[in-house]
Amino acid sequence: MVDLSINCGGIKSPNPFWLASAPPTNSAYQNCKAFELGWGGVVWKTLSHPIMNVASRLGGFDYSGQKLAGLNNIELTTDRSLEINLKEIKETKKLWPDRAIIVSLMVESKRETWHDFVKKAIDTGADGLELNYGCPHGMSERGMGAAVGQVPEYCQMITEWVTEVSTIPVLVKLTPNVTNIQIPARAAQTAKAQGVSLINTINSIVGIDLDTLRIMPNITGKGGHGGFAGPAVKPIALHMVSQVATDPEFHLAISGIGGISTWKDTLEFILLGASSVQVCTAVMHHGFRIVQDMTDGLTNWMISKGYNNLDQLRGKSLTGIDSFGNLNLLYKAVARIDQSKCIHCNLCYIACEDGAHQCIELTPEDGHNKTVIREVDCVGCNLCSIVCPVPECISMVRMDDGSQEKTWNDLVQDFKEESRELTWENLAEFQKKNGIVIH
Repeated sequence: MVDLSINCGGIKSPNPFWLASAPPTNSAYQNCKAFELGWGGVVWKTLSHPIMNVASRLGGFDYSGQKLAGLNNIELTTDRSLEINLKEIKETKKLWPDRAIIVSLMVESKRETWHDFVKKAIDTGADGLELNYGCPHGMSERGMGAAVGQVPEYCQMITEWVTEVSTIPVLVKLTPNVTNIQIPARAAQTAKAQGVSLINTINSIVGIDLDTLRIMPNITGKGGHGGFAGPAVKPIALHMVSQVATDPEFHLAISGIGGISTWKDTLEFILLGASSVQVCTAVMHHGFRIVQDMTDGLTNWMISKGYNNLDQLRGKSLTGIDSFGNLNLLYKAVARIDQSKCIHCNLCYIACEDGAHQCIELTPEDGHNKTVIREVDCVGCNLCSIVCPVPECISMVRMDDGSQEKTWNDLVQDFKEESRELTWENLAEFQKKNGIVIH
């Protein structure tokens, strides 16, 4: 029996799959449809002051034949009236009492305005609030969105305005367009929020039409920066979630956002500390039904590994994150090619020859070139295994016996104790002594 239910900062839902505040959560029709198909929660599209969105507000980033590897947008908050949204939120919550409904808010930096919006959102029966401090375009120029999230003092001040009147959990949505994501996260915690959501979209220009030389998306010849999301941003989102989760000064719940499309993506975010995950671009591309595959996939994986609930998994991979200075310099791995699986495309040779360490040779055999790795020169960089199109054709094999370990920090300390400088000559001596290939 697997239990997928979660508690994210006091907001409970039957599974960790939430829809992010975005076009898919703009109406009761959409959110009810999402619940029917199995989503555990929704973050209602951001409520704000009267807004009019422009046409041509989305730009797609396609890569190597893959549509929508990333999605750029210059859309703002909901352009439906506050009254209509509040009415629909209340109706939806009555219809789906067991699902999480979180109301996203982004309004002008006035205490009384925030108090008004917060109280109206609470009156709908919603389960929580999400404060949108992340929007990098349109709203930031008006002193909202990322203009708040990029200044910890503003983040703390406005969050305090909210928490002093809110009777339901408050999540703070953080912008990735900062140098250190831990600082605004701490500000949210100081202001007594119950959790943070991250990441919001990344500031970007998605591309240029090379026929017209216009920025995309194009509005009568003009365009500009927007928010970038989708699969391409997932590595950045995972990194930032882990930064917050490993911060010894931070102790709140995390809702993970950024490029989540599958159950595997979801699992990665949970393993790095997230309680819930929020999905947008994947739904805009493939529809609400993807949640069924996500639920089945996560459930089946947990059964196969012997896990009963998500609390057993949350943050489990964080202990594997360390600084470069603590990595073992004496660990040695080399690439090996399974010739029975090789299709002789020579991609590994090209990559190694031009982009790495020139340790793969081509040997003519039976009318094709056989790829052979000179293991004595292989530095174990992994590039050949990454570019190989055949699963498990190239594997990385450990060569050291694991009996010795030396980190960069150890090495620096050793040289200090020996009263020697850490010079290129001394470093080369250490490498030669330990059989480390030098290129």
